[in-house]
Amino acid sequence: MTEEFDGDWLDLREPFDAMARDIALAQKLADALPQRPRILDLGAGTGALTRWLGRVIGRAQAWTLVDADPALIERAFDTIAERADGIGWPSSFPNKRTLLVHAPGGAWRVEALVANLALAPHGLPLAQVDAVVCTALCDLVSEDWVARMAAACAARRLPFYAALNTSAPTRFSPPHRGDAFLRRGFMRDQLRDKGFGGRALGDAAPRTIAAAFAAHGYSVHTAETPWRITRRDGAMAEALSRGMLEAAARHERGAMRVLDDWANAREDQIDAGRLSITVPHRDVLALPA
Repeated sequence: MTEEFDGDWLDLREPFDAMARDIALAQKLADALPQRPRILDLGAGTGALTRWLGRVIGRAQAWTLVDADPALIERAFDTIAERADGIGWPSSFPNKRTLLVHAPGGAWRVEALVANLALAPHGLPLAQVDAVVCTALCDLVSEDWVARMAAACAARRLPFYAALNTSAPTRFSPPHRGDAFLRRGFMRDQLRDKGFGGRALGDAAPRTIAAAFAAHGYSVHTAETPWRITRRDGAMAEALSRGMLEAAARHERGAMRVLDDWANAREDQIDAGRLSITVPHRDVLALPA
């Protein structure tokens, strides 16, 4: 079974994702697409990438949101419609499976596909799209998964855009003696099998994607896109610290006293507005020659 994600966590991280993504790389993708592009969003969650990248594309477009969780897909449709209505873009549902957002540059047509991405590219409508995109997916998958996707995209000369791939250990300020244990346990957890057919890539994802697509003649472009969680971002700092601690604790049983001290110290720092966190990521764009 592949990893599952809570919709509230996806909503919490959305503004940090939006601030981190590299706009120049996204514009390079938009420039490479046809006039009315059809985009396949893998692991779409609540539709955050659609909301962000759709505005960069800025013209009529069609999206297929792919996720294993039907509840997240339903939430994505509702959230896209609500955000559009909130900025004065009318939205409508011509049928149960389709959302239309009437944006100034042209309508966005949004549809969905519930699918097990562990089987990808099997079951994906690659013959009916112009690009494949994803956010925070490829550090969960295996090297073999990336190789299969690269071969499938290359067969149809499809661009592949993977945003916000983990690229280095998280940094906390101020430092704490438990940071090393937390990072070690968390990185071990990142590499466990997440249901995509083998050991997860973790921070090897950017270079693995680049190598796989370059082998098919693609030009590969990357950009550093870190989350910068400031001392004012208490809710995000708390959720991230708690999640990393839970993951690390699975593998650092002998260091629980230090990790408990770490957790108490970080909680106090968050309450006092003294903790900041940097989470390194890298966006990767692979374009067919």
